[in-house]
Amino acid sequence: MRRLPGEFREALSGLRRARHRQEITLDEIPAPGRLAPFAVALAAEVHDPTAEGRPELATGRFVLLHDPAGSPVWKGTFRVVTYIRASLESDLGNDPMVGAVAWTWLVEALEIHRARYTEAGGTATRVLSESFGGLATRPDTIDIELRASWTPEGPDSTDHLEAWADMVCAFAGLPPVPDGVTPLPHIRRN
Repeated sequence: MRRLPGEFREALSGLRRARHRQEITLDEIPAPGRLAPFAVALAAEVHDPTAEGRPELATGRFVLLHDPAGSPVWKGTFRVVTYIRASLESDLGNDPMVGAVAWTWLVEALEIHRARYTEAGGTATRVLSESFGGLATRPDTIDIELRASWTPEGPDSTDHLEAWADMVCAFAGLPPVPDGVTPLPHIRRN
């Protein structure tokens, strides 16, 4: 087993310290092995706790890459690579500005959490799914996907994961939670 560099151990500690809303579930998943000598990956799911069957509102992946030698492409030794997908209502999904809004959510989340970064880039994609034949009764759906990456300025990953988790919740349609306010758990009333 390979010894982890000190900076990567620090980054892993930062991920463990990160706090997120109770509506989001984070689980470690296998990290890609070819992008960097060291990597960790997390999967996120946001479910509607008030709806029957707890339907999924948004999903995502957060991958933290580390190359102690640095990368000329990343312009640093760390890189965060993310993916988020959520279904949209048709009026919002057909809005030509939805991609720009998704990118704004990323930038604002990083700024709110004071996550220092450089070299941010990404794509926002709308996916229209139409059903035909035996599936024609299914309603059409529109999903938004955001693929983004950025270079953290240093090994502390706490703010980056917290910002990204808030962004997944924004994609799920959850309202932001102001600083100092703890959201109350959803209580289902029968």
